[in-house]
Amino acid sequence: MTEKRTDFKMLKPSRPVGIIGYGAYVPRYRLPAKEVSRIWRGGSGGEPIKEKSVPGIDEDVVTMSVEAGRNALARAGIQPEEIRAVWVGSESHPYAVKPTSTIVAEALGVTPYTQAGDFEFACKAGTEAMAAAMGLVGSSMGDYALAVGMDTAQAKPGDALEYTAAAGGAAMLIGPAEDALAEIEGALSFVTDTPDFWRRENQKYPEHGGRFTGQPAYFKHITGSVSRLLEELDRKPEDYAAVVFHQPNSKFPRRAARELGFTSQQLETGLLSPRIGNTYSGSAMIGLTAVLDRAQPGELILMASFGSGAGSDAISFLVTDRIIARRGRALSTEDYISRRTEIDYAQYVRIRGKIALK
Repeated sequence: MTEKRTDFKMLKPSRPVGIIGYGAYVPRYRLPAKEVSRIWRGGSGGEPIKEKSVPGIDEDVVTMSVEAGRNALARAGIQPEEIRAVWVGSESHPYAVKPTSTIVAEALGVTPYTQAGDFEFACKAGTEAMAAAMGLVGSSMGDYALAVGMDTAQAKPGDALEYTAAAGGAAMLIGPAEDALAEIEGALSFVTDTPDFWRRENQKYPEHGGRFTGQPAYFKHITGSVSRLLEELDRKPEDYAAVVFHQPNSKFPRRAARELGFTSQQLETGLLSPRIGNTYSGSAMIGLTAVLDRAQPGELILMASFGSGAGSDAISFLVTDRIIARRGRALSTEDYISRRTEIDYAQYVRIRGKIALK
């Protein structure tokens, strides 16, 4: 009798699952990093990105999640009432007490017979929702679950985060593998108690540990999740056509890719932070949408999120033949990124409500 192996850490549902539809959303407004530098540094010093996306006055996590969710539904080609769960991961839910997910589910036509819930785990809240969706669909409790990672990130005026704290994200509709455009081979989470980023109750802006947010936070967790997932899948970095990491800036994901043995070419398609900033809960997920917009059947894609506090979810995907037919059913990620209206720092401060009038 063969002994049952107990050292597996990978999440792999009993029923194969995958992404059957996906969608992105990025607000139109863009704040150049040089504007932040102009105000706080007199224009001196380098900027970590070119510009970041900024939500309009009438945009929040709900409205953006609805847009991304509609795109995911359009690509999937299913009816909203078939969805058995709507889970929204975010650091910036518009209500302290009232779920985002119920509003999104109502707007998409999913209610009333569905599960709904809000997820929080800093910047990996969206992939945490994806893992839960894998479990629900993989256990056959439901055929479809919508996982969203979306944020309107906040940053203290003059803080280093203000250069990159952006808005946007993505929605992933998880369903049975036989209907998927990208089958999920497996997922693995790496989590520790690492206090690198936090915000206390009623505190307006988050605090961070400076360089501590890189090592041992970001790099330890990204490399920890990815290396173990590759080991359990018996794969090598060169097996993948593309890799997507959480993108607090453009430097961190490039270094993590290099340390893990991936090339800059594998990283480039999904590296969106130089153009739109760090979309926090949607950072890795929106990078994945950009890759899926160009992926070809048979290609392997690896995504690894990172959430401060701290943890990383690594997920491996195998692209199927269905991706070609479903790709043109909704706006691409590049469509959203390329439509832009540049604003200055004064407009940014007004839009984001950074001036207290009373």
